[in-house]
Amino acid sequence: MKAKADFILQKVKNYPVSVFLALVIWVVCLIPVPETPLKNVAFIDKWTHIAMYGILCLSIWVEYLRRHSFVDKKNLLPFREGWGRLLVGGWLLPVLQGGLLELLQAYCTHGTRSGDWLDFLANATGATLILCGGILWVCYHARR
Repeated sequence: MKAKADFILQKVKNYPVSVFLALVIWVVCLIPVPETPLKNVAFIDKWTHIAMYGILCLSIWVEYLRRHSFVDKKNLLPFREGWGRLLVGGWLLPVLQGGLLELLQAYCTHGTRSGDWLDFLANATGATLILCGGILWVCYHARR
């Protein structure tokens, strides 16, 4: 049990911005949404989901790359050294968080929020955009 607590504390210490953003997303996604003048903007909800998960994934990538120096020409193939961890932690976990939150909105908020497959798709889109940009950035800097 102590090892598990130490592992969690280490992650919070190594990724403080990402943990904070993930917690903010949990709170924002589970509280009732007040009316806003932006409700007339087309697809504002989807753009918000793309931005939230894009920013979350970007913070994970930045915090990971600041702590690890696995990037070199021979490690550009996926799932070698840190790539697997970065893909799971920097893309898959945020996408799974988005799916879990949509399920919680649909089944646990007693009608104050509604889960939506298009919101989940927007979450995954934001994370995937950062994944593609991150891979391009890493490849560019590894070749320099």
